[in-house]
Amino acid sequence: MEWIDNKFKNAGDAERFTGDFSRADIQNAYDFHTSMPQYESTHLHELRGRAQSLGLGALYIKDESTRFGLNAFKGLGAAYAMARHFAGRLNQDVGGMSFNSLTAALEGHPFETFVTATEGNHGKGVAWGAKIFGQQGKVFLPKGAAGARVQAVTDLGADAEVTEMNYDDTVQYAAEQAKRNGWILMQDTAWEGYMEIPLNIMQGYTTIISEVHEQLGRSSSAEISHVVLQAGVGSFAGAMAAALYRMTDGNPPKIIIIEPEAADPIFRSADSMSGQPIRVHGEMETVMAGLSCGAPSPIGWNILKSTADHFVSCDDSISDKGMRMYGRPYGEDPSIISGASGAVPLGFLAEVMTSDKHSELKKQMALDESSKVLLFNTEGNTDPGNRIRVMKE
Repeated sequence: MEWIDNKFKNAGDAERFTGDFSRADIQNAYDFHTSMPQYESTHLHELRGRAQSLGLGALYIKDESTRFGLNAFKGLGAAYAMARHFAGRLNQDVGGMSFNSLTAALEGHPFETFVTATEGNHGKGVAWGAKIFGQQGKVFLPKGAAGARVQAVTDLGADAEVTEMNYDDTVQYAAEQAKRNGWILMQDTAWEGYMEIPLNIMQGYTTIISEVHEQLGRSSSAEISHVVLQAGVGSFAGAMAAALYRMTDGNPPKIIIIEPEAADPIFRSADSMSGQPIRVHGEMETVMAGLSCGAPSPIGWNILKSTADHFVSCDDSISDKGMRMYGRPYGEDPSIISGASGAVPLGFLAEVMTSDKHSELKKQMALDESSKVLLFNTEGNTDPGNRIRVMKE
């Protein structure tokens, strides 16, 4: 496990790069989501037993495994980005629009096809979003995609196709197909010339932070000392960091970013001297399929390099540890079903708090008995075969 401090963190840059995540922007996303008949807030668990066993003051888990029945949080971003797209087509502002009023206004308008590339969860979110808006979904998955992930997309009525390319090349392929066929590219990573939809997706994710603040209450929210965020392209982590920064008036908790060592472009970007995003090439084989991404999203990277405190790159055993800990609760703690990408923050936290070889890291991150830590279980059992393997150990 490797770690570095953030040498790029800068309050001025943080203000600039989180500018599209104002309290009003966050509220607009929350208001739209809560107007949806499918909406229900996900649980925020306090694991008292686990916190005590690890030597922490408190440990909170925001469990996204139940979001919209999709086994992951991604539907929040897809639904909100589609709402923004349709509102724009109708020359209306999504602020103040409800889901029902928007869908009613769309009646009689031509159908559209929304296309994306995915490791699994985002594609499922896009397929679900297309379904609830009465549109068509088209999802491309990289080679080696688990059959369960493909089935989850087709079960929602979207077309699914597994390519012979890795994730980043599949993203480019999806973009080419969208341009060729007149489809709407609904991608959760950005690049030059393609920023608006990825930003809207990230804004949609911020409803998670709105719920956390509501569930904890103002005083308890202010007491959170550390947040551990898993990063793929950096869109989820960037959205969470931006919302935390804005919701705390520029005084967020310590933010720790964690990635699989086989696909750690955010870590490598942070370890560079330039401050520019660095792409990881190759197969990027990791059980953390949802984080197996090589090219950082510039929106997410700019937010993270200006707000995060530490960056960590770890092997798959850390994720396995987290899955087992969630599935084998301590004391009276609830059992939580997590996937590999959802479990890695807990595995990391346990490794740091219990292993003597990480004593310096523990000290540097100021993790101790006074720490109150917030984690996000971003996915449930998205790969049953892998979960069976892990829980047998």
